Amino acid sequence: MFAAEFESAEVTGHRRAPRAPVSINARVGRGGFYRTLCKVTDLTIHGARLQTYSAMRKGDTIWLTLPLIGQVAATVMWADDFEAGCRFGHPLDTHAFDELTALATPVT
Repeated sequence: MFAAEFESAEVTGHRRAPRAPVSINARVGRGGFYRTLCKVTDLTIHGARLQTYSAMRKGDTIWLTLPLIGQVAATVMWADDFEAGCRFGHPLDTHAFDELTALATPVT
């Protein structure tokens, strides 16, 4: 039999900015051509989590069209079936972030 003591690690989190749970309809594509519809399920100024209707791959560069904001370039950082996390090429400004979160359907 072994006995050991341990000290739990304090986790401070790896996010650079607060994340807001949201439900925002958006599109993936560029210009008049949209590859797929998607739903943004959480948002930070640096990126978003998407529920998609077509599979995405880690490393893909996409154009995400957000209401009120328009198109933003993003890189898929992880993907799992029809869910993906992406990082924006340029962070949203705080005004745009506040407008999107105010527009979003509350998540329960």
